[in-house]
Amino acid sequence: MDAPLADRLAAVDARIADAARRAGRDPADITRIVVTKFHPVSLITDLYSLGVRDVGENRQQELTAKRAELGSPEGMRWHFIGQAQTNKARPVRAASDVVHSVDRPRIADALNAAGAGDVLDVLLQVNLTDDPGRGGVSPADVEALATHVHGLDALRVRGVMAVAPLDEEPARAFERLRGCADVARRVVPDATWISAGMTGDFPEAIAMGATHLRIGSAITGPRPSRD
Repeated sequence: MDAPLADRLAAVDARIADAARRAGRDPADITRIVVTKFHPVSLITDLYSLGVRDVGENRQQELTAKRAELGSPEGMRWHFIGQAQTNKARPVRAASDVVHSVDRPRIADALNAAGAGDVLDVLLQVNLTDDPGRGGVSPADVEALATHVHGLDALRVRGVMAVAPLDEEPARAFERLRGCADVARRVVPDATWISAGMTGDFPEAIAMGATHLRIGSAITGPRPSRD
């Protein structure tokens, strides 16, 4: 196994614990998702041996291929964190334990229709920018989307997700997301997850209540080049 991988994982976990304590929170209440985009399945195997049980992928094809190759080791949870498309709802659902990017009724309906009797955990992706072209529902429409998804039999709303804008202090953006989480909980009281924070801003996300962090290169190292 790559020794630096274990060192990087331990270093990030120590930073998570430090940030949680500064926020008066229990580090055990925070789930660290390792984003393995473009990395080989062998890296996921190494991560699993180090205790990692939550892995995230941005692309449906890559998620599907990796899950098919690796299977579902005990306790492993696969998170789809990329932009979901209605025409790929079925393979996304088939390969995911959690989908973080439900941002409109159409994708929710497509994921719901692709269910086969089980219930899929989903988060409502919120757009924290002023650009309507970015993925995510506007904060003003979170309540309506939560209501719609909550009414679907094969989906379970677990909370909200967002990416902090590049041109704003992350803490301010995550504070707005926390407000959106409060709105979602008024519709679905047990939707307590807040998926926020990546390699560059996860301490700020923890301070604002994030329960799930999506961390890539700080743990995995640089992504392999794609020709």
